[in-house]
Amino acid sequence: MVTEHTIRPTYGRGPGLPPSLSPGRIEHLARRVAAAPDAARTTTTAPCTGLPLADLPVSSPGDVEDAFARARPAQKLWAALPLRQRKKILLRFHDLVLARQDEALDLMQAESGKTRRDAFLEVTDIAITSRYYARNAGTYLKPKRRRGAIPVLTHTTELRHPKGVVTVISPWNYPLSMAAGDAIPALLAGNAVVQKPDTQTALTALWALDLMHEAGLPADVWQMVVGRGSSLGGALMENADYMMFTGSTASGRRIARDAGHRLIGASLELGGKNAMIVLDDADIGKAADGAVAACFPSAGQLCVSIERLYVAESIHDRFVAAFVARTKRLRIGAAYDYSVDVGSLTNPSQLETVTSHVDDAVAKGATVLAGGRGRPDLGPLFYEPTILTHVTPDMTLHDHETFGPVVSVHSFRTVDEAVARANATPYGLNAAVWTGNGSRGRAVAARVHAGTVNVNEAFAAAWGSVDAPMGGVGDSGLGRRHGADGILKYTEPQTVAHQRVLGFTPPARVSHGTCAALLTRALKMMKAAGVR
Repeated sequence: MVTEHTIRPTYGRGPGLPPSLSPGRIEHLARRVAAAPDAARTTTTAPCTGLPLADLPVSSPGDVEDAFARARPAQKLWAALPLRQRKKILLRFHDLVLARQDEALDLMQAESGKTRRDAFLEVTDIAITSRYYARNAGTYLKPKRRRGAIPVLTHTTELRHPKGVVTVISPWNYPLSMAAGDAIPALLAGNAVVQKPDTQTALTALWALDLMHEAGLPADVWQMVVGRGSSLGGALMENADYMMFTGSTASGRRIARDAGHRLIGASLELGGKNAMIVLDDADIGKAADGAVAACFPSAGQLCVSIERLYVAESIHDRFVAAFVARTKRLRIGAAYDYSVDVGSLTNPSQLETVTSHVDDAVAKGATVLAGGRGRPDLGPLFYEPTILTHVTPDMTLHDHETFGPVVSVHSFRTVDEAVARANATPYGLNAAVWTGNGSRGRAVAARVHAGTVNVNEAFAAAWGSVDAPMGGVGDSGLGRRHGADGILKYTEPQTVAHQRVLGFTPPARVSHGTCAALLTRALKMMKAAGVR
């Protein structure tokens, strides 16, 4: 949905956009892009209409270098501020996000084509994340006493220093959550951030940046560049002290390789082929509602959404009937209110992927139980929520991520079989288990190879538990956001050990042999006394 050209800025705007997205407002946000005054321009379009949405400056690798050069001194001043002042800014940001949520909702819908209810989840997510880290950063970042080498005589402290300037590369599917959600803990830890949001949804990210400045964030502490990864990726990697990336597994592998070459840390949230297991004691109605909520939010363009359903054979037919009936009742369309259940795909390449995956499966024998077709009558990128059965390993969507409103349904006879089939993937991001017995559900969840597993929920329970780590295993990435990991990864730990009175060399007139004997005896006594 992005076409690059080199004409003068026009801040063009197609019809059908809400009043909040005035040309003046779009122009104001576009000026937040770190780019030269004579930068090339790129025009984004609204997925629901295919009409122009915004005209944005395109940053060059030189602009990225300049952004890092400005960020270095700004970061030092920012890190020198007392943490309580950084917390105040983040709590003001929290209040502004909630107070001005309609602006964000309009932007997210216009740029991504998602429904208002899906967009509101992002507002909620950022409010929770801001509050959580503002209220808990002090605990995570304060100096901590650690057990010294020699009890009493060694005073050991663990300190946490900011990494410096962090690169955040955020995707288009959750433009507020992924843009602000990863920047917030980095900023609170005392870092500066240079971020490249996806161009298609850059306005939403720029809105968050604009609000953060309104909340009091100093200049150059958080900057954004706009452009293709193939153009800016090298400069973003070469200057970063840490890399936070959300996107495809293929891109994540390249970033991990380059970060390894530079010996900097990286956190990568990548693809998924997430499974949901419906056990034989599940409430069928609730599980069917849960499946709808798991498979079709943001038209399936959600890294933690479900693409594979495994249902106990004894309830398979009743569950599928309930799931299909609910899916066929979903309201598809575009509206800047809460009247629609499923929105549009975001870009033509996603429509192409969804269409090709479904067509391939049908051609090889899959059965369409719901959906299975595009809806150009609603807009250029709409595709109906689709349920498939009789999906076999020779079909592309059996193993490959579709990232659209498509799910395949399979039956199983034993829990062991369900777990084995759920784990038969190189991915491991998210999963769900539905059951009438919570203890049984948690036991099955612990056997699923995924970074997060929800019991009787699709993904929101684990994602919303921001005190707990969230991330993937295997081809779904490495590193975690949320919880302690989500902020400590942006810090460099330092151990300061102060040796007092006696050191590690024998005192005068004590031989090394005598000292060794005394130390051996002391070690045995410490073990016997239960000293850790």
